[in-house]
Amino acid sequence: MINERYIQPYVAEDLHDKMVFIGGPRQVGKTTCALSLLGPSIDETSPAYLNWDVLKDREDILEARIPAEEPLIILDEIHKYSQWRNLIKGLYDKNKSSTSFIVTGSARLDYYRKGGDSLVGRYHYYRLHPFTLMECSANPTKDMALQMLKFGGFPEPLFKANERFHRRWLREYSARIIHDDLRDLENVREISALELLLHHLPDCVGSPLSINKLSKLLQVSHESIQRWICIFERLYLCYRISPYGTKRIRAVKKEQKLYFWDWSRVSEPGIRFENMIASHLLKYCHFKEDTQGYNMELRFIRDTDKREVDFVVLCDDKPEFAVECKTGERKASAACRYFKERTNIPKFYQVHLGDKDFGNEIDNVRVLPFLTFCREVGLP
Repeated sequence: MINERYIQPYVAEDLHDKMVFIGGPRQVGKTTCALSLLGPSIDETSPAYLNWDVLKDREDILEARIPAEEPLIILDEIHKYSQWRNLIKGLYDKNKSSTSFIVTGSARLDYYRKGGDSLVGRYHYYRLHPFTLMECSANPTKDMALQMLKFGGFPEPLFKANERFHRRWLREYSARIIHDDLRDLENVREISALELLLHHLPDCVGSPLSINKLSKLLQVSHESIQRWICIFERLYLCYRISPYGTKRIRAVKKEQKLYFWDWSRVSEPGIRFENMIASHLLKYCHFKEDTQGYNMELRFIRDTDKREVDFVVLCDDKPEFAVECKTGERKASAACRYFKERTNIPKFYQVHLGDKDFGNEIDNVRVLPFLTFCREVGLP
């Protein structure tokens, strides 16, 4: 099992002068990550860990009774309290010279922290992602990549690597998101329709997302589908990326593509591989934003003649590199070569699950294995 998550050194450094908030999907390992910063082999029984869902801990938090001998305090799920911002502000302002604070939570933490400015300047926010290949091992193997492709990046199903457990985990995870987190976050009555939408969305991955098609399929309004997908995004179920265009290509402008945080939801192997790479790249973008302060974006390239390259990563509005996904060791795609000539994107990669490595990412298109790509680009 991995003892240290990829954000931990940066969190530890930031704790010297500010609070740290850790958000992200349910069951991604936020609490485990925070507890490991208390020291090796420390678990949720530590007096430094206070969980709002535990009655005694809740009373201690409300009375501002925090262990004086603990240099780091973890506050878990405290955003369930309506006055949590002012409560944390008071705790931090009174104890910041002697005590550091980590606040952990899932969708509601990210959503509610944006609702006021009482904490501005007092914390750094990190989004913890599922495991990716380079986080699992400094020297990953093809077998590791295939295991991750099959079971996703969430800790439990990934490391158990058991098909029966994975199926049950997916069902239980979806039920808890729909029936617990969603009801807490949004006033939604159409639970059965949302469950049906979640069932159909994996078939939409990798292609331009058609809200109209989903609207007709579920027999609800266009606005309802749009609103429900926004809810799923806030719950860290899925995310959308937009097109990238320049003057020299007739790029589409309104189309979007949808991917899942848990790519194992996608059944078709080639599309699942594309979703896995999307999630590796989104993690790279969020990591650079959260640790370095850059403005990062993940987009795709598609023109009106339907030429397409799966992804382009932007840093402060400037393209860093583009990525095309192929399961086989094919020659560089015609779309990559076309957009290489007509855009200012400095590097083009075509990533596959095989072993061949040829071409050059700067002069033309580099065709290379997924493992090599992760290592050379520096994905976290």
